[in-house]
Amino acid sequence: MFPVYRVTDVRGLYLFRLTFIAASNTVRSMTSAPQLPLFRQRGGARPGSGPKPGPNPRVRHLARSEFRGRFPGHVTLKLREGLRSLRTGRLVRALQATLREACDQGHFRVVEFSIQGDHLHLLVEAADREALGRGMKSITARVARAVNRVLGRSGPVLRDRYHLRVLRTPLEVRRALCYVINNARKHLGARAPRVGPIDPASSGPWFQGWREGVVALARAPAPVARASTWLLRVGWRRHGLLDPSEVPGLRAT
Repeated sequence: MFPVYRVTDVRGLYLFRLTFIAASNTVRSMTSAPQLPLFRQRGGARPGSGPKPGPNPRVRHLARSEFRGRFPGHVTLKLREGLRSLRTGRLVRALQATLREACDQGHFRVVEFSIQGDHLHLLVEAADREALGRGMKSITARVARAVNRVLGRSGPVLRDRYHLRVLRTPLEVRRALCYVINNARKHLGARAPRVGPIDPASSGPWFQGWREGVVALARAPAPVARASTWLLRVGWRRHGLLDPSEVPGLRAT
């Protein structure tokens, strides 16, 4: 508020009123006029602002679950865009040979797998998080070399990150086994019978957990290691053996 002064003559009152009115107008103009920033602002949430993604944006890094030796893991490896399908005879054979060489690294094992058009699924075991990291680094490098060799190319093959889900219960493991080994039935739908009762682009031909009457008949050495965790050896069987016609997503109880 402005101070009020007592006035004794008309001239003083007239001068006071002029002063008051001028001050009031100044206050009104200061409060009603748009306020400009003191400094010029840059950036902000403009449409299209910020760094632009490249042709293969980095997969968002999710904090990986704490990995312990008694728990297996479900790993998904995704192919970079622009590469041909992995489900061709030459690529499937090359990837099976690669897994056969690298499936058992002592503290890291690939126990089951399936090869799809633009990704791979693996069920793995590792002694600890460090062993998991070393094993996956080796597997991804070998997979990239195998694909590049068959396609006659060079350069990256897989996306930067892999997805890991730690499996802690027998039911989770049973569902993951069905999801990985029978994954072709999920993606191919009505075309799934063309791959036969057991998908040859998976570890299904070597799998020993099919229901009664289904026998794995693969002759070549297995491209997977034998399971060592209780969950993958025995525990999952509490919820029933697998059927080759079972479609992933229809949950066992």
